[in-house]
Amino acid sequence: MTEEDVARLNIAVLLPCYNEGKSIASVVIGFRKALPAARIYVYDNNSSDDTSAQAAFAGATVVPSRRQGKGNVVRQMFADIEADVYVMADGDGTYDPTAAPRMIDTLLADRADMVVGTRRNVTEDAGRNGHAFGNRLFNMIYRTLFGSDFTDIFSGYRAFTRRFAKSFPASSPGFEIETEMSVHASTLRLPVSEIEFDYGRRVEGSESKLSTFRDGFRILRMMGMLVKETRPFMFFSSVSAGLFGLAAILSVPVLAEYFETGLVSRMPTWMLAMTLLLGAMMSFTAGVILDSLSRARVEQKRIHYVSIAPARGEKHFRGSGSVSDRREADQAISAPQIRKTSA
Repeated sequence: MTEEDVARLNIAVLLPCYNEGKSIASVVIGFRKALPAARIYVYDNNSSDDTSAQAAFAGATVVPSRRQGKGNVVRQMFADIEADVYVMADGDGTYDPTAAPRMIDTLLADRADMVVGTRRNVTEDAGRNGHAFGNRLFNMIYRTLFGSDFTDIFSGYRAFTRRFAKSFPASSPGFEIETEMSVHASTLRLPVSEIEFDYGRRVEGSESKLSTFRDGFRILRMMGMLVKETRPFMFFSSVSAGLFGLAAILSVPVLAEYFETGLVSRMPTWMLAMTLLLGAMMSFTAGVILDSLSRARVEQKRIHYVSIAPARGEKHFRGSGSVSDRREADQAISAPQIRKTSA
């Protein structure tokens, strides 16, 4: 993809930040060099340092985001900004801005809706041993529950089409947002791609905002909620199986005594076992019903997704063959005019 091709696209670089004053200027400058025609937005999430001043000095458009949490910031960014292509990264300097053109090229060449920049060796060294273990564990859980579309669900370096950005509900308030993005793509079976790059280190003096146990618990809770919402039959049938197992364990000695003596001496145990059995039956029934509703919700999300027209610049590059070949083909086609809303 040439500089001329990039210039024809309306690209927005989105950088959610919280107390990244030591690194944000170099990040903004890096993206300005990598994508000269892109608009760079820094969303300052109540920073107590000079993040806003440093970002503005480096040439970014600074937007305050008052509701705390990365997920809340991403929701605001996607609602505020109109673009053909969105590139999202963190402001801590760990993501390489020079990889952005390759991510955009992959997005267009693969006709994908999201490209994830996977972090090379992140499971071996993510700054802390706890983070490395968490990456391995949660990626394994994700592949088990939602499929093998992604190998690094926690990467914050991503490129999106307008269609993805405007169809993504973004209900997560915090760092769980990357997991929700991945589940959204897997649930709707959207075309996605991955490219690998070296994962950098934070600049000296800056600190990670992640807490190994607190954020790990939040991500696990979010995964459970997303399983319940997107795969309710799996969720409730698992609950049903657990309740049925407990009911069987409690009822076996009571039944053995009954067949031997004809008496039920442990009536409270029997009543508890029957209550658990009833709960298992109700949970299984709820899973069957909610599975049908979930399928209907996915169909509605899919209809909404396909109803969002690709941006004009994005459509131009989404043909087959090289960019120059697609340009010649497009000259013979009268593309519909789509009004752009300024950011």
